[in-house]
Amino acid sequence: MSLASTLADNLAALRAAHLERHLRVISGRCGAVVQTDRGRAVDFSSNDYLGLASDPRLAAAAAAIGPRLGGGATASRLIAGNTDEHDALDAAIAEFFGAEAALSFSSGYAANVGIIPALVGRDDVIFSDELNHASLIDGCRLSRATIHVYPHADTAALARLMAVHRASHRRALIVTDGMFSMDGDTAPLGEIVALARRHDAWTYVDDAHAVGISGPNGRGTVERLGLAAEVDVLVGTLGKAFGVAGAFAVGPRVLRDFLVNRARSFIFSTGPMPAQAAAARAALDVVRANPALRARVPENARRLRRSLGDVGIATIGEPDSHIVPIVIGDAVRTVQIGAALSERGFLVGAVRPPTVAPGTSRLRVAVSAAHTPDHLDAFAETLASVMSIS
Repeated sequence: MSLASTLADNLAALRAAHLERHLRVISGRCGAVVQTDRGRAVDFSSNDYLGLASDPRLAAAAAAIGPRLGGGATASRLIAGNTDEHDALDAAIAEFFGAEAALSFSSGYAANVGIIPALVGRDDVIFSDELNHASLIDGCRLSRATIHVYPHADTAALARLMAVHRASHRRALIVTDGMFSMDGDTAPLGEIVALARRHDAWTYVDDAHAVGISGPNGRGTVERLGLAAEVDVLVGTLGKAFGVAGAFAVGPRVLRDFLVNRARSFIFSTGPMPAQAAAARAALDVVRANPALRARVPENARRLRRSLGDVGIATIGEPDSHIVPIVIGDAVRTVQIGAALSERGFLVGAVRPPTVAPGTSRLRVAVSAAHTPDHLDAFAETLASVMSIS
């Protein structure tokens, strides 16, 4: 069979199982309101948790760079693509997180598939939460280390695995999300850190969904739990709460220097656009200077959960979590509800396998500081109406 016919058959199978995905076109954004190819909508699907993606201060910072540095970085940062804007961003990230140093990457995926294989290899062992993000899973696989997957957030099971398998390997790495993107819950990092110290292991926390929001200074789950000095590698993103794109690792300077030499996704990728680095630095400044903006996110999350509860819709996850999952179960019904919401002016993620386990398809509602009380209450009322007829 030809390539085209084989792929067509595969797509047909996805379509029959209601698992085919399509691109949506966004032609304008202002806070939580977007213009799509189907009209105006309130966005509950994106990860723009602080509403900064359309902030004019970020756009102005990016625009100011063009006349001086042009568009692209032109090369890997190790060749000729490392501009003063890239170095300034890394320094600003380190300062924001109170770390000795930081290194930025083109995306969160690039960070995880580059950093994990740089830290561990064939003679080593990784202990990974079963609900970790796909980029963490792929980073673990690329490392060629032995991988043991423990049940989600089950530190008793993790302890048993480490007791059996740690001693027979050179290095050990515990890999976990800080806040999990599909359930909106937090990893038991205190217990994980304690197990790492007991078994001479390193800790690797990807806190993409909490940095910029959680903690007294917006440094994420690790800061909120008082573990900033205990976690070995903290990875975060610039593409969610910070409203731009890219990702970073923070830690001791020796970590940055090592990754510059060993992280393949850094070494062999063209650097991010200098304008992107400038916009990200502006975002760090905005977040640092606006604690009230950060506080609005859990406030809005609590209000939405109350509004949903008032109309009889159950949610999972933690009460303050800005990720509000509503488990529907059946993939077909989940897609139908998502489509009906879109027709009524609300965008929401209709998440199906393989992103989540079969039978747990859900609406993944993402709450932003940019949502107004009217947005939140209207969404709950509209969802109740849609679910009653679907």
